[in-house]
Amino acid sequence: MTTTNNSQGNQGMTAEDKSQPNARQPKPPPNYPPPVDRHAGPPPSADGGGDGYFTIYKKGQGYWTRMGTVAAISLIGILFGRFLWEERIFFGLSDRATYLVILIGGLAYALLAFHVLNKASNVDFLIATDSEMKRVNWTSKKDLFGSTKVVIAFMFIVAIVLFTYDLFFQTVFYLIGVLKTPPPFFPDKH
Repeated sequence: MTTTNNSQGNQGMTAEDKSQPNARQPKPPPNYPPPVDRHAGPPPSADGGGDGYFTIYKKGQGYWTRMGTVAAISLIGILFGRFLWEERIFFGLSDRATYLVILIGGLAYALLAFHVLNKASNVDFLIATDSEMKRVNWTSKKDLFGSTKVVIAFMFIVAIVLFTYDLFFQTVFYLIGVLKTPPPFFPDKH
């Protein structure tokens, strides 16, 4: 075995290594996917179909944060519908007209909410929030009850100390004549 020195980077290679075509050849760079255009809207689905408006972007990811957001948005819509129903006389609407306004407004609100909640940037935020919530170390039930007992006991101690200070200063100010009402434990001077 002989070693040849070549200025092209073949230093340390033997004649046998040079005779094998794939020996120590540099690997080609990996093929990375193109960057995602966040302003282009939801990407096409994997099965090739369902690229319509009502396609859910990244379906199945961030489920609980999406459901919580949908519940909050639904509650806001229901409360607004109730407000319209209660103020229908102020707006001069009959019951039928109010029903129609609430129905049309509810459908428009639902479409707007779906559009906003299915936007790529909003969905990515909800998915990231869901993954962060899974990393939280939640307190055990035993630790929670123990900490709650300590806080309640401390609050009672603080309340007793402040009540004692209040009685002390009330007595002092009564004795020097600033207060005219005696403390509750003071005997009356009839």
